[in-house]
Amino acid sequence: MLPYLQKNVPLSSYSTFGIGGEASFFLPCKTIDDLAGGMSWAEENGIISLVIGHGSNCLFPDQGFPGLILHNELVSFEDQGSGFFVVEAGYSFSLLGVQTCREGWSGLEFAAGIPGSVGGAIFMNAGAHGQETSLPLRFVEVLEHGKVQRIPRQEIRFGYRFSSFQEKKGIIVRAGFQLQKDDASYSRQLQMLEQRKKTQPYRESSAGCVFRNPPGCSAGKLIEEVGLKGTRIGGAEISPMHANFIVNSGGATSAQVKQLIDLVQSTVLEKRNVRLQCEVRLI
Repeated sequence: MLPYLQKNVPLSSYSTFGIGGEASFFLPCKTIDDLAGGMSWAEENGIISLVIGHGSNCLFPDQGFPGLILHNELVSFEDQGSGFFVVEAGYSFSLLGVQTCREGWSGLEFAAGIPGSVGGAIFMNAGAHGQETSLPLRFVEVLEHGKVQRIPRQEIRFGYRFSSFQEKKGIIVRAGFQLQKDDASYSRQLQMLEQRKKTQPYRESSAGCVFRNPPGCSAGKLIEEVGLKGTRIGGAEISPMHANFIVNSGGATSAQVKQLIDLVQSTVLEKRNVRLQCEVRLI
């Protein structure tokens, strides 16, 4: 038995949505050995497992997760000089962006205010304001079959809110970023953060943008055009501030959020002939 293994842990406490039933098993993982041990334990006992970071891009089910949740809490940070930073996957992506910009390094200005982990940002290729996580990335280290493999950036496929890590097994454990010296980076970051606060429900419980933007179009604009901005089902609401956000306005369930997602997709398809794809991971 794993020494730190917990049972019946509410996933709502590990979700920026504040939604989710209990995980049958839950393991805080502060080291790579913890992650490897958790994966082996799940395989040996024939149960499913899922790695999460800050839970900022997930919608956990109301009925809970009938397996093992591995909570990635690896948070080392190394400034190796000349703008090269090596960070573990559980580190706050927002904090990484703020720390590096304050020191006058450019490339992660957009990260400030994004509530996810470094691993999650790489997995989803998070981006905003014309920047993406993949651009300053130089390598990713992945745990698979008990061993850590370093993968150079050029061997990883990235796209809009996509990385090839979404198509294969393995746990992102560490990454290296090469940033560029620019004394104006912090002021640009503050401007981006101020714009985000003015246009997005920054302080409310959500999982960020729910839908990917279709080519040449804004998902939020489409949702607003079909008259769904501000629509509520129970405690779940399409944000009156930004229509591509669904917020937990109090007591929302996963089922209610999914009902809103279905309503948006069917309405936009019917009225605008556009199929919106979910950006949020529905666990």
